[in-house]
Parts: sequence; C-alpha cells; structure tokens
Amino acid sequence: MADNGCAFPAPGLHSFLFKPMFTIGGFEFNKVMMLALLTTLIVVTVFTLAFGKAKVVPGKLQLAAEAGYDFVRRGIVYETMGKKEGEKYVPLMVSLFFFIWIMNIWSVIPLMQFPVSSVIAYPAVLAAIVYVTWVSVTFKRHGFVGGWKNVTGYDNSLGPIKWLVSFIELFSNLLVRPFTHAVRLFANMFAGHLMLVMFTVASWYLLNSWLIPAAGVSFVMTMVMILFELFVQAVQAYVFVLLACSYLQGALAEHH
Repeated sequence: MADNGCAFPAPGLHSFLFKPMFTIGGFEFNKVMMLALLTTLIVVTVFTLAFGKAKVVPGKLQLAAEAGYDFVRRGIVYETMGKKEGEKYVPLMVSLFFFIWIMNIWSVIPLMQFPVSSVIAYPAVLAAIVYVTWVSVTFKRHGFVGGWKNVTGYDNSLGPIKWLVSFIELFSNLLVRPFTHAVRLFANMFAGHLMLVMFTVASWYLLNSWLIPAAGVSFVMTMVMILFELFVQAVQAYVFVLLACSYLQGALAEHH
C-alpha cells in the first residue's frame, strides 16, 4: 500500500529494479541480465541456423532472416552510407538492429514483460560501441590532423567564427552525440514500460473495486499501448541504427 493510504500500487523506479536471481563467481545475475543474455543467444542462434548452411532455395527461417538482413542492409545502410562504403558495416548494423529490437520486444512478452533497453547501461554500451567505431573510422580515414578537422568541422572559410564553430562541433560530436544516442533509446523504452505498467496495474486495481466499467476502459488502453509499443520498439531499433550509419557516413566523408 502506498504511503498516502491509497491501495493503488503506483509504478515508479522500483518497477525497474530486480533482485539477483543467482550469483556466479561474485557476479550477480538478475532478470534484466538474463533477458540480455537470452537476446544474444536468440540473435546468434537464429542467424547461425539461417545462414550456417544456406540453401539456394531457402526455407522459412532462412527466408525470414534474409528479409530482415536485406531490410537493414538496403533500407538503412545502403541508403545512408552507399553500397561501396557501407557493405563492410552491414554485419554490425544488422546485429545492432536485431539485438535492440529483441531487447525492446521483451516488454510485451508474457512472463518476461520488461524491455532491457529501459535500463540505461545497455543503450550506453551500444552507443559506446558506435562511438568507438565512429572515432576509429574517422582517424583511420583522415589521419590525425584530418580526423580532428572532421570531428570539429574546422573550415577556414568561416573566418573569425571558425574557432567558435569548431568548439561547438567538438562538444557536440564528442560529448553530446553519444549521450543523446543512448538516452533516446533508453528514454523511449523507459517511458513506454512505465505507461504499460500503469495501465495494466490500474486495470487489475479497478476490476477489484466498484469501478468495473473504468477497468474495461483501462484494459482497452492497455491493449492500445501494447500495439503502440510494438511499433515504437521497431522504430527505436531503426532510429538507433540509422543514426549510427549517419555518424559513420560523416566519418567517411571528405568534409564534415
């Protein structure tokens, strides 16, 4: 029961905290970590089974995997980076897309019902992978001096304001970019899960009171939220990978 005497168990930060399920070598594993590991296992297993022994006439699994792979390759990577430059980054982007999508989709799976991406550590690590890749590609392509020019947007034609522009670009690219890349995914999944929990708990609470008609309305909203979340989960995976490709495209470009 809440502190204010209301029996409605309002969702909050406690909805995102889980006790350890077991400990191995001093490392505690909770529900979120297990879902992340399960996500990795699913992605690796599905693509291994689909492409490990690829056939000329694909079966259902291979056909589905090829469709997903081709969607990311042509619809995101090629469209953003071009075929020539983007081909080598397709495996990374496909892995990121499906890993994020499945982490998100746990939110609407019975018994699981939690999006891994709503814990900031996971989006932060994925954003860090993109960040390190982007920085590495930038300096590998342009060298030390050229790499800094690319990162800062240094341009002599800007005249006296070139230093101000360079400082803003440096701050934006090296600090703001990885932060917003991670937070965009985290915030959307955090808010979505909070809304789902609120409507689900409200439906049960109202059903056990005299406000049964209101429980019906809340249940309908829960179904609507689930459908909406299914859309948002895919969109967030798409946006994360799209931004990653755009960052790499900027790193490969001659002028920032």
